[in-house]
Amino acid sequence: MDLQEAFERHEDEYLNFKMVEKPMHNRPDLCAFLLLDKLLPNKGRDMVCAAEHDEFFLDADCEKLAAVATEEDILTLIRCGVRYDSDTDSLAMFA
Repeated sequence: MDLQEAFERHEDEYLNFKMVEKPMHNRPDLCAFLLLDKLLPNKGRDMVCAAEHDEFFLDADCEKLAAVATEEDILTLIRCGVRYDSDTDSLAMFA
């Protein structure tokens, strides 16, 4: 899966958390963190790996995510407020 294309395909669903079916948590940010941890388990490391101004970046390997995520997983992440940052090839969220 091309991760950037998948995020662009569903950009109109950004922050539409009420449409997430069976959220893993009732808070969008925690729901996204839990889903990413399920898809890319990484014991002993924080989910937030960097911050700049009003956004933070997530510790998720985009190549590995593209290999394991379904279209529904990406849609859920977008609805939780996760975006793909093409400049850094990483996932980010606004604070």
